[in-house]
Order: sequence, then structure tokens, then C-alpha cells
Amino acid sequence: MKYIKYFILPVFLSIILCACSRTSSMDLSAIPEASREEISRIEPLNWWVGMKTPLQLLVQGKGIGSFDRVSIEGGKGIKVKAVSKAESPNYLFIDIEVAANAEAGEYQLVFSDGTSSFRHSYEFAQRRGGSAERKSFTTADLIYLIMPDRFANGDSSNDNTDCTLDKVARNEFFGRHGGDIKGIADHLDYLAELGVTAIWNTPLLEDNEPESSYHGYACTDYYHIDSRFGSNEDYRDLVASGHEKGIKMIMDIVTNHCGDKHWWMSDLPFADWVHQWPEYTHSNCAFSMQNDPYAAEIDKENMIGGWFDTSMVDMNLDNPYVLQYFKQWAVWWIEWADLDGLRVDTYPYNEKLPMSEWCKAVREEYPYINIVGEVWSNNVPQLAYWQGGNPNWDGFDSHLPSIMNFPLQSAMCKALSYDGEVSWDEGMVGFYDAVADDQYYHDLSNMMIFTANHDTDRIADIVAANPGRQKIALTLVGTLNGIPQIFAGDEQMFTSADRSQGHGGLRVDFPGGWEGDAIDLFTKEGRLAADRHFDGSAMQAGTREDVFSFAKKLFNWRKGSEAVQKGGTIHFLRRENTYAFFRYTEKETVFVFINNSDKNVTVPWEDYAEFTKAGAARRGVSSPELALGTDVISGASVDCSAVTLKPYSQLIVEFK
Repeated sequence: MKYIKYFILPVFLSIILCACSRTSSMDLSAIPEASREEISRIEPLNWWVGMKTPLQLLVQGKGIGSFDRVSIEGGKGIKVKAVSKAESPNYLFIDIEVAANAEAGEYQLVFSDGTSSFRHSYEFAQRRGGSAERKSFTTADLIYLIMPDRFANGDSSNDNTDCTLDKVARNEFFGRHGGDIKGIADHLDYLAELGVTAIWNTPLLEDNEPESSYHGYACTDYYHIDSRFGSNEDYRDLVASGHEKGIKMIMDIVTNHCGDKHWWMSDLPFADWVHQWPEYTHSNCAFSMQNDPYAAEIDKENMIGGWFDTSMVDMNLDNPYVLQYFKQWAVWWIEWADLDGLRVDTYPYNEKLPMSEWCKAVREEYPYINIVGEVWSNNVPQLAYWQGGNPNWDGFDSHLPSIMNFPLQSAMCKALSYDGEVSWDEGMVGFYDAVADDQYYHDLSNMMIFTANHDTDRIADIVAANPGRQKIALTLVGTLNGIPQIFAGDEQMFTSADRSQGHGGLRVDFPGGWEGDAIDLFTKEGRLAADRHFDGSAMQAGTREDVFSFAKKLFNWRKGSEAVQKGGTIHFLRRENTYAFFRYTEKETVFVFINNSDKNVTVPWEDYAEFTKAGAARRGVSSPELALGTDVISGASVDCSAVTLKPYSQLIVEFK
């Protein structure tokens, strides 16, 4: 009975619509077009024939609720199924039925209150060929995370726009700096050279908050790119340009909250469109509430319904209109922009059953689309709970294919910052234990592994700008099980400008992305000449190019390595702050040795005899005797039985 108010009215109105939905003889020329006041917006902005996702139009306009006799005219195979009023008189929700043989084209929505009428055009387009079967990001990809405002300013004319509040202030840590879509498009060649095959941009949709709007996570318009980044068309062109260079595009979306300056906040369709409290109530942020058998209802309610921030209003996905809005919104962007995947922010803060339904709906439209959820927890069982197909104690299935491996990232940071004698779970032994936790995840091929992202400390800060350890971090992300992701600048050992500034200090601009920058790190010449860290401290010239060259070789080689992308794993424990593992298929093997210590270490090759000698045959490896292989980075032949590594270094050897 909880949602009876949402369903009685549509059923009643659908009876009325039987007559007015089949008025093909209507003289449309006699019906005036709707004014901006009568219809201020219709979302989604358009739709397509041949879709599986049900279509429910949100129509906003002054007093539109009185014009609830709605028909759709033009073409064939498309009709109004039901009309629902909201609590606000300024909204209608219109369910549209699109037949399998419906014609693409421009249709007319006709609204009437029984006395007067007006119309509004609405397009049903033809889908791209093969759209539903689109492929997505996998273990074969390298995902590159970009915060657009801090990457490159390709068009300074949109730094400030009349329709947005927060103006450019590049000298401020939390100000807008002017990076945009054109800046990304201008540097696709740099990314392709590095070996990037997928881009994850932090949100590009409008975030019209008066301050700190640069990050984009307080959306104020779900159907429009922020004008300071560009236009919807600019974004679609970026996706197309990326595809031409073999680069996929992943859209970062937020279903849990919107910005408090979102256009609907001044007039909500329903009072429970968002979670409202007598006074500001922050979420308790305790993910365990979602799968804790002992959790109290008051704590669950706070976790799910509490706000993420004072300017981030918590959406109520238990409202079926909100849930449908977000289902078709995700589908709309995938179809319209030709996207290759989605990343969902703050995933466990959402109501879990509606979000499970959301994931299922998106993947019914696109069976092979990948969706990765941010579940920021170092608790392995709690993290595993959120991956679709996991055998959870309560029978819950999120239908979320991919999750971000925060426990592994945390263990990496802890291990790579460790010096001194190693015992118990310290140094690389602790990292070994974190890799062993792979046993708890339902689908290892859909775990996103990463060095850092826009919310964490930069890995170069963690390793104190040690180039050797930076390369170790890149090596681990590039060779272990999962889908690798790096944060913009990791490939050049970017550090924070001022760690005391938190996010504002670590989300540094990419030098060379702005006209007048003193150095251009998008070029080899700039990387060779760079001799300063972002805080102004000295750095040996050529370091950035050295790390970039390493990353470039690693990630381009990785594109062709079946062993790394799909192979099995065996790893070996040593208490000297080292770590060794093999990735293997029947036809190839990759050996990785990490020396995270401050001493020279000789590879203990004999320790690996169970894999390198006769035992390998039992694992299905075609070459049971291994020793002589190819160094992936240098290209030289290497005898692994006689190799000594210097401090803070790595060895990656390929055996064919």
C-alpha cells in the first residue's frame, strides 16, 4: 500500500486516454505550439524506436497538471499509455507505448484541459546499428581517470558562462580552473600514445553550485553538459573522436544525490522526491547497514536517507517516478552519446533494491555494458556483497557487474610506504595478503584495480616521489588480476601541490593544458625539462619522462598480453619486502618480481620450481622449464635464475 498514491490516478487516466490517444485525424495546424511557460521542459530530451526500456516523460510547465488529456500524433506505432499527475500542479508524467514496428520521426504531443489545447514536438530517432550489442570496458583496457576542470583548457571562451554561478579562479585550490571537453579532445593523441583505451571523466553534467562546483558531483541538470565544459554535442563529438583512436568513454554518474541548486528543488514533483528531514541530517556512512543482520531500522534509514553533504540532496529511489527517471536517463546518455560504460558514484548510499533494479534495467537494454560502482570500503566481505552474482546470505543480488578494489589500493599504499625490517603483515607481505583476498570476490575479471583516484591521496605522495616505487605501483596495477585504472598524472609521478589543502591540493592542473603554462608535460621536451614538483620543490630533470616512458611501454605491451588480461595467478611469499607472482595461460607466462626494499635482492628463482619446472605442466603451461625470457620494459633477454634487482625496482619478464 506504500505507493498507492502513485498508481490509482494513472489507471483512471488511462481509461480517459483510450479515446484521445487515437486521434490521427486531428488538425495539428489549428493547435498552437506550447509557450515556454506552458512547457518549460520535457525529459528525456528525445527517445528512439526499437528500445526495450519503457518511456515515461517528465513534463514541467506552469499548471501543466490541468492539461492531463494527452495524445501523441504523427507516424505510427506510438501512443500515450497513461498520464499521471504529481503533487505539484506543475508536472505531468506521461507513459508512452512504443510498438516494435514504430516509425522514427518527429511526433506531436497534444495537451488539453478540455477547453484549450497546445502541442509540443518530440523526436523518436532511429538507433545506431548494433547499439544494443555494444561492448564495454574489460580487463583488456587501461582506464584513465580525468578531472576535466584540471586537465586542459581547450576553449577559454567558456571559462565563465552567463547561466552558471561559480566563475573561473585558477589560483584557488577549490575554484574552477577552466579545463573542458575540448581540452580532453586536444590531447587524445597523448593518451593513445600512453596506451590508454578508456577514459573515465569525473561528472561533466551541469553543477551550478556557487562554489567548489569544479568536481561536478552536485548535479543541477541531468540532461545537459555543464556549459563551462562545453555542450552535449561537444561531448558526443569527444566520444566519437575517442572511438576513432581506439579509446572508449565511461560516464561518471550520480544517482544517490543531486545538487541543492538543481532546477527541481524550487518545486519538487512529490514531497518525497528527495529525502527530507526536519533539519540537516548527514548520512552515518556505515555501509554495513545495507547487509547487517542486526542493524536497527533507525540506522538503516539514516544511512540511506541521510544527505551526503549540505549541498548534496539525497534522492529517494523508493519513489517509482524517481527510479524510472534515472533508468531512462542512464539509457538516454548511453544511446545519445554512444557511451561504452558507466561508473556510479557513492553506490552503497543508494536504496539497494531500487538500484539493483536500475542495474538490471540498464543491462537489459545493453547486455554487454559494464557498470562499475564506487563502494569505498576496505572491508572485503562488505565490498564483495555489492558485486552482482555474489552468493549473499540474504539472497540480495545487486546486478552490478564491477566494483572498485579499495582494499587492494589501500594495501598497495601501505606497502609501498613501508621501510625497514618486515614481519607479519608489513610491507609486501601485507600486500600479498590483500591479493589473497581475491578469493572472496565473485568475478575477478570485473574488479577495478587502481593506484589512486581523485578522492584518495596521490600515489606519488604516498611513495614520497620515489620514481622506483612509482613504477612498482604502475607495475602492480598493470599486471595483476582486474581492470587497471590510473589517475591523470600518475604516469608522470604527479604529486599534490599542497597536501594540507586536501582534494583541492591533489587535483592539480596538468601543465601544458593552459595557454601560457611555463612547461608542457604533454610533450617529451617538457617532460625532459621538468625539474620541479607541484609544491615547488626540486626534482631531477628527466624524471617525468623516465616514469612516462616506463608506463608507456608497460601499458602498450599489456594490450597484447593474454596472460595478464585473462590468465591464472600464482604468487610467492617472502619476508624481505619483496613480492613475486606469475600470470599464465597455456601459451604464455609473465613473471613479475617486486623489490620494495632498500637493498639489492637476488631473485630466488629456485623457490618457484613448482611452477617453473615440471609442476608447470600440471597447470596446463606448455613450457614446463622456464628461465630465459624477455624483459618487457627493456626488450632484452633475461635469465631469471641469475638476476639481482636494485632497491625499489621491478622486473617484468614474458615467456612465450
